[in-house]
Amino acid sequence: MLEKILEVKNLNAWFGNFQAVKNINLYVKPNDILALIGPSGCGKSTFIRTINRLHEEVPDARVEGEILIQGQNIYGPKMDPVKIRRQVGMVFQKPNPFPGLTIFENVAIGLKLSGIQRKSFLNEMVEKSLKQSALWDEVKDKLHQPGTSLSGGQQQRLCIARALAVTPPILLMDEPTSALDPISTARIEDLLQDLKKHVTIVIVTHNMQQASRVSTKTAFFLMGELVEFGETSQVFTTPHKQKTEDYITGRFG
Repeated sequence: MLEKILEVKNLNAWFGNFQAVKNINLYVKPNDILALIGPSGCGKSTFIRTINRLHEEVPDARVEGEILIQGQNIYGPKMDPVKIRRQVGMVFQKPNPFPGLTIFENVAIGLKLSGIQRKSFLNEMVEKSLKQSALWDEVKDKLHQPGTSLSGGQQQRLCIARALAVTPPILLMDEPTSALDPISTARIEDLLQDLKKHVTIVIVTHNMQQASRVSTKTAFFLMGELVEFGETSQVFTTPHKQKTEDYITGRFG
């Protein structure tokens, strides 16, 4: 097994002349959950969007440095950004099931876009993904109803199932519970502990308690820089940097 499933080397990212991410170096091991913490505007969401090459979709945005996934530099000259985006799952802050598609179609769409049409395989993967996202029991009798007919928390778990269906090695989550009620948030936090058996997770969160509960590693960003990176228990109990302690204890941010 690879010791590092994700390795970031000297990563810089810009929007035009503004540098949003500055010389980031970190790594993630298989089955880790990495929490990215820091105040708004510190580069967390920009950083996470460089991991599946979504950042460059913004006009005038650019990236320098290397991101290795399973040992391959995703910014290498022969790499296809579209293929990379299919291989690295992404769950956004606001649930975004595709309108006009059923629950089944929402989960199956990534597989279909990859050219898979065999119905038995699609059925199998949709069921597996909905079970992994703890949604199967709630929707198994209404797979052909619109994805948008579900509650907010269910829609977010549907989006997680959609991301999992293509069996990505890494799942990116950008504040996946910030638009949800406390019960739905707790369901997704519990779900993350099951998911890490199958996939490595990188999650952006503003919730310090959530970061300390769900993650194995934590990276603290401030003004585009990585201030501290380490085991979550160490970062939260004995941070090496004063800025980290000030942020975690609520003295600023």
